[in-house]
Amino acid sequence: MVLEFLEAERRRRRAAGLQREMRPVDGAQDAFLTVDGRRVLSLCSNNYLGLANHPALAEAAARAARELGIGAGASRLISGSMRIHHDLEDRLGDLKGTERALLFTSGYHANLGTISALVGAGDAVFSDALNHASLIDGCRLSRADIHAYAHCDPGDLESALRGSRARRKLIVTDSIFSMDGDAAPLRDICDLAERHGAMVMVDEAHATGVVGPRGAGLADELGLQSRITVQMGTLGKALGTFGAYVAAADDVIEHLVNHARTLIYTTALPPPVVAAAIAALDLVHAEPERRDRLRRNARRLHDGLARTGYAVAGEADSHILPVMIGDPDETMRLSVALLDRGVFAHGIRPPTVPAGTSRIRATVMATHSDADIDAAVEAFKDAHHRDTEDTEISD
Repeated sequence: MVLEFLEAERRRRRAAGLQREMRPVDGAQDAFLTVDGRRVLSLCSNNYLGLANHPALAEAAARAARELGIGAGASRLISGSMRIHHDLEDRLGDLKGTERALLFTSGYHANLGTISALVGAGDAVFSDALNHASLIDGCRLSRADIHAYAHCDPGDLESALRGSRARRKLIVTDSIFSMDGDAAPLRDICDLAERHGAMVMVDEAHATGVVGPRGAGLADELGLQSRITVQMGTLGKALGTFGAYVAAADDVIEHLVNHARTLIYTTALPPPVVAAAIAALDLVHAEPERRDRLRRNARRLHDGLARTGYAVAGEADSHILPVMIGDPDETMRLSVALLDRGVFAHGIRPPTVPAGTSRIRATVMATHSDADIDAAVEAFKDAHHRDTEDTEISD
C-alpha cells in the first residue's frame, strides 16, 4: 500500500530510540502535575514565572470573555483590529523599548512571517547553527541564501558576512537558546551587523519576562534595543498565556502588516488570551522577586546536579539546564527513572538537538521551593545508580 512507508518509518524511529509520544497530564501547568495518577514535580515547563494558572490572569481572561467574547472573528485586516490587541501591543512596545509591537498567534508564526517578509531571493540570512526550528524554517521559507554560522561564534559569523554580496543581509539568533540555556553574544553581533550593513533579528522567547532588571529580555539587559532591527518574543512561556509578538520601529511593523503572510492570513489571538497577557505584564512589573527566585532556583539545581556528577551545560543561573547524556536510549531511560522517582523531566533527542547530544532539558520555575529543588537533585542522584538494563524506554 501507499502508506506502507509509515510503518517502515516507525520501525526506523524505534530502532534509533527516536520515537515520540504524547504523555497526558492532569492539573494546571504548575510546579507539580499529575501523571498516571501520581503527583510529580515538573521540571519540563516553560512556565518559568509560574503565571500560567495565576488568579489574576484567570480573572482577566474571564472578564474579557464576558465582555468581548471568546474569538477575534478573523484576521485583524478583515474583521477589524480589536482595541485590546492594540493595548497589549502598546505595552509590549514600551517593555521592549521600541516604537511599536505586533501580535502573532504563535512564535512559529512570528518567526516565519517576519523573516520571509524581510528577506527573499537574492538576499542572505545568517543563522546561528543552534537556532530554534521556527527560525530555521523561516530562513528556508524566505528563499534567501542561508549561512549557518557556528554556535555563538562571532568570528565565523564575520567570515560569512565578509564573503556575502547579497542585496540585503539579516542576522538571526536566539537570545537565550531553548535547548542549551546559553546566551548569544549580542554585542558582537550588533557590531558585526553595523560593520557589514546587516539587519538583526533576535528571538527573545526564553528571555521575555525573565532576563534583565525589568524582564524585558537580553537586549534590554545589554542596552542594545536601538541597535536591533526586530525583537521577537512569546506570550506562552514566562508570561503564561499564548501567542507571540515582534517589537520594532514603526516602518518595520508597517512592512510586516503588509507582507507577513502568517499575520495577514491568520485569525487574531482570542481576546481572553490578550487580556491575560496584559495581566501577566502587570505582574512582571510588580513582582520582580519572581525573577530573583527563578535565578536562585536555577543556581540551586545546577549546583546540586553538578555535585551529583552530571554534566550540566549552559549558564549556572540559567532557567534552562541541559543535563547532557549523549545517547538517546540512555537519555530516555533516565527520563523514565526520574518519573519513577517523582520528577517529570523529558528527554530531548535528535532531530531537536544534534546527534550525540541527547539530554534531559531541566527547567525550573519561580514557584519551586528549596525543598522541591533538593528533592529533584536527590531523584537525579538516585537515578544515576539505577539498573539501566531493567528500565523500560518510553516517552
